[in-house]
Amino acid sequence: MSKNHTNLPLAVYNVSGEYAMLKMAGKAGVIDYDKVMMETMIAFKRAGADIIISYHAKEVALLLQKKIKGTKLMPSSPQ
Repeated sequence: MSKNHTNLPLAVYNVSGEYAMLKMAGKAGVIDYDKVMMETMIAFKRAGADIIISYHAKEVALLLQKKIKGTKLMPSSPQ
């Protein structure tokens, strides 16, 4: 169902397998965990989510707090 068909908020859920996959890949050094985690959240928002339910919630909140305090979250894209 798309947002064009309802006035209700659209919620998405980041399943435990996806969470575990990112955690293990980050620990193995295969990915930059923080960047991939945030890109996952951004992808949900781009897809139209109004509500995101995720095991990553506390980590996302901490990263966003750091960004608000002036610490870079992700490198800026070249323009």
